[in-house]
Amino acid sequence: MKRINVISVCGSGTVTSSMVAGKVKDFLEDNGYKAKTVEVNPGGVENELASGQWDVIVHTSPLKGTYSIPTINSVGLLTGMEEEEFYEELLETVKSL
Repeated sequence: MKRINVISVCGSGTVTSSMVAGKVKDFLEDNGYKAKTVEVNPGGVENELASGQWDVIVHTSPLKGTYSIPTINSVGLLTGMEEEEFYEELLETVKSL
């Protein structure tokens, strides 16, 4: 099982990012990946990236910069609109890693 490390970002780095991280983790594991997640606010992304261990960022809040790993807007997981499109993009992204 390939391991995928995901940073989940929301405005406060707590409730919404935890919910998104849980959905992402379940989805990836249902598709044959072992997922590790961390939840942060936009200001915490740089700190996490410094470790060099992360593969993708999913976010419901605007990010503070551009990053060397893929970023995917995950607002659809909150609204239910374009949720399938999010999952398709996530799966395509992790397959290409």
